[in-house]
Amino acid sequence: MKARKYRNKNSVSKKTKLSQAVQQVLLGMALSSSAYALQAQELNENDSAEKDDIEVIAVSGSYVKSLEKAVDIKRSNISFSDSIVATDIADFPEQNLAEALQRMPGVTIERNKGLGSRVNVRSLPTEFTHVSINGLATASGSGGRDVEFDIFASEIIQSVTVKKSPTAADEEGGIAGSVLISTARPFDYDETQLVASVEAAHNSISEEVDPKFSFLASDTFGDWGALVSFSRSERTNRTDSNSGIDFRPLSRWTEKSGDSQWQSDQTIAVLERDTGVVIDDPLDSDETGRAVFMNKVGDRAYLNEQEKWGATASIQYKPSNDFSLTLDAMLGGYDNTEDEYDAAAYSASSVSALERIHEYDDTTFSEYGMVVLSDVSYAATQHEFLSKENVHETDFSQLSLSLDWQLGEWTVTGLMGYSGAEKTSDRTNLKHTAYAPSRTRYTSTGGETIPSDNPDTIDMYNSPGSYLFDFYDVDLEEITDDKYAAQFDFSRGIFWDAFPALAKVQFGARYTDKSKERNLGNVQVKGPTAGDSSWSGERTLEDSELTLISDLVPGGAYLPEVEGKGGWSQVSNGYARNEFRYDGFNVPFQDNQFYRVDEEVLSIYAMADFEFNIGQFPVSLNTGVRAVDTSVLSFGYHQVQMPDGSTGYTDEPVSKKGSYTEVLPSLNMVVELSDSVLLRAAASETFIRPALGDIAYKRTVSVNEFKYFDGNPDLKPTYADQWELGVEWYLDNGGILAASYFDKTVEGVVRESLTGVVKDVTKYNDNGTLDGVYDFDVYQKVNDEGSYDVSGIELIAQFPLKALHSSLEGFGINSNYTKLDNSLTGSSDLGIPTPPPGLAETTYNFTAYYENNSFDARVSYNYKDDYVERIERSMYPVYRDAYGQVDVSLGYKINDSIKVVVEGINVTDEATKGYTMDPKFPTMYEFSGRRISLGIRGSI
Repeated sequence: MKARKYRNKNSVSKKTKLSQAVQQVLLGMALSSSAYALQAQELNENDSAEKDDIEVIAVSGSYVKSLEKAVDIKRSNISFSDSIVATDIADFPEQNLAEALQRMPGVTIERNKGLGSRVNVRSLPTEFTHVSINGLATASGSGGRDVEFDIFASEIIQSVTVKKSPTAADEEGGIAGSVLISTARPFDYDETQLVASVEAAHNSISEEVDPKFSFLASDTFGDWGALVSFSRSERTNRTDSNSGIDFRPLSRWTEKSGDSQWQSDQTIAVLERDTGVVIDDPLDSDETGRAVFMNKVGDRAYLNEQEKWGATASIQYKPSNDFSLTLDAMLGGYDNTEDEYDAAAYSASSVSALERIHEYDDTTFSEYGMVVLSDVSYAATQHEFLSKENVHETDFSQLSLSLDWQLGEWTVTGLMGYSGAEKTSDRTNLKHTAYAPSRTRYTSTGGETIPSDNPDTIDMYNSPGSYLFDFYDVDLEEITDDKYAAQFDFSRGIFWDAFPALAKVQFGARYTDKSKERNLGNVQVKGPTAGDSSWSGERTLEDSELTLISDLVPGGAYLPEVEGKGGWSQVSNGYARNEFRYDGFNVPFQDNQFYRVDEEVLSIYAMADFEFNIGQFPVSLNTGVRAVDTSVLSFGYHQVQMPDGSTGYTDEPVSKKGSYTEVLPSLNMVVELSDSVLLRAAASETFIRPALGDIAYKRTVSVNEFKYFDGNPDLKPTYADQWELGVEWYLDNGGILAASYFDKTVEGVVRESLTGVVKDVTKYNDNGTLDGVYDFDVYQKVNDEGSYDVSGIELIAQFPLKALHSSLEGFGINSNYTKLDNSLTGSSDLGIPTPPPGLAETTYNFTAYYENNSFDARVSYNYKDDYVERIERSMYPVYRDAYGQVDVSLGYKINDSIKVVVEGINVTDEATKGYTMDPKFPTMYEFSGRRISLGIRGSI
């Protein structure tokens, strides 16, 4: 099945990002510099001059050699860091760059339906990590500052270094760390390189086979060199999930009044009758928020189809070791189409109430005064059949021109470049509903809805005539994310008799210009033509073409846990697109949904390197300071109160400025306790900027939560004072044993806070009937007061086992472990203590390998402790359960040019699980299957 694409070409004219980038680069050619050179400045010059060439993808590449090269980079860096190089990236069974990074010390990933998507460093939230490619902060179209790593193909990446202690010359330090990605260049190689690989992968649930192809070609011609690489892959993955289950407070009904007063009265009466719990004030959210029920239960089948390509090109002029001029380009595209078929029971129906409580739990959360209604019959559940199609198209490009020039005693480097992404999302939802009494309860893996004792109940899975057409809803969103950067850097060695410890001085300046723009449009189809609503209340589910769920997604029957329900039939997204998008269908962007944020940053920095002895121990020390001035301009259409009491939007965009200036010091030090043992220390102040979407001057609404959400241009960064102390033992056989302790004091954490109230907002039900008039709370992201402490240990063990006994030649292990202790808490309106979203206390990776001249084998286990995924309704922490996954890789070299590879991802077919506050109350039980691939790689 091919991914279906839709783009509203008439809605807005698109800018040609690449042409803009070329213009910017040409204008700033004289100022350009090398991202590689900036990283190389932190390496020991003698070591870097003698370093081996790093092999990319080539079958002659060795996993053991790639580990040794990574150890060399770690040892040479003045900062705390870890690296992986191309052989490691290319040879493991990875689906994207995020999954390639998960094997690094302190690095874990967030998974979405079996696919790694975002990166966490030392278990801190993903937005605490700064990411760059070839020295440029990377745009990915997410709208935030976090990078969607699933858009990048790992095959076109040369090396990745994760820096955990910054220097003053870094663009941003990142509270968790910085991920520095590098692509290949022609002078990385001694000779001509031509490498290619093909692969076919099979998913155990969808039973589809997906192709992948990649190649690299590189050569040098005297003073010139040229390199190109390309990768293209497809992925078809099916996920079955019993999910969407969360807590809903009884305020859903207790706040009803007027004609709906019966819902409040009946709910309060049933609660007291069946549990003994008495609601004194139906309008007190702190009281009603502590009596919760199951909001919604869904049986969901997902089909995810991806097409991804990436390419790099590098033209390098290097007439001598003293001068290098390089043009680097990176382009790519990521098209992702996801079909979701959802049979759900919305217990919190706007016209419902409690009818009978069969079971409840008032002990698990008794310390918070909470009671969980775990098995309940409801008066009028809203049963839903939802056919959703989400089409995302992301195009990214990056272009930079760089210079590395040894001018006498001075080294001159700099950087001029562009990074941009454009993401278009076409999201649809076909909704049919049936209102009827039913019973919803927790199960061991999630929840289920069954007929109740009420005579008007229905079998929700087999009553298509009871479901009325609600709407076919289409959202079209476009996000553009652009960044331009230029940097000067000057350094020279110092030989000063009056101050012999001073070895080097370095200073420079960097300017960046970043912008994010969002357009959004919505059309709701309720009839055969625009503006026609004749299908509402008339058309039923039976009037559309229905298909069994086992036929809607490849691979056959649904989860065994729900086989007793006999499956169900639903409308396919292909049919919905053809049936409900009438002639002339168009989704225009809405003015009041537009916003844009522009950010300009000027940084200047100065550093000095010192070399001296403490007793008999040689010491290398780098210290510096960076001054950062930031200005923000945010504008959009803001919601206002109209003269008649209703709410509307301003006629023209409203803008607001924000700014902040900071001075950030840093220190990194290495003490050589012996030829093989290093004591490393670091201290710095660093920050991470707020997400651009959070500082956008806008207002959005969540009708079901009775909330407005405002952007806040006055947001400041989140800061951290951090230090780290570690010892590293470098073994003669290329291995390493290391341990470090780190501590971060974090302040200014961005949280969502109640900042106002909008009175008398009229709310309507999905069927157009009046729900009621309510006061809507206004929430806004703010910088929290106070500071929080995050500390932890990190252990690394990487060594060949032949050090233990000669019979273990070729065997080895590569492992790491990170443990956190933190006082940082998430934000719950009920005062429930919880870690911030994304923070897992324990993570570890373990890889065992064997390698000889013709055969290699690796098995890896990655584990991430449970962590908070979100805080539902700003009240209840929802956790992603602890997860461990086994991956394997086997390779056999037929000859010096050809290698056959068999790889497996999630070979034990682990399920992804989640829960609200306690595992007794699961929110998700999800299978994405195992993935087995067969590939062949060749080189000339």
